[in-house]
Amino acid sequence: MKKYKDIKTIRKQFISITCDKCGKTITNEEILDLQEWLQISFIAGYGSIFDDGEEYQCDLCQQCTKELLGDYLIKL
Repeated sequence: MKKYKDIKTIRKQFISITCDKCGKTITNEEILDLQEWLQISFIAGYGSIFDDGEEYQCDLCQQCTKELLGDYLIKL
């Protein structure tokens, strides 16, 4: 889950991100670690097992991404 703060009335500034699996949080100052995070975001389609038209989002740190998807990721 990403957190933002309002800047004036038309912009938001990124503050931190928290892994939805392990709860690890990093701030906008940890730019190198931030580059390794995975964000999944999608809207379920017609007839989907995820409920038609519902929107889903998940933020994962690199350790949890490897733990959950490592066996299925293909190095190009």
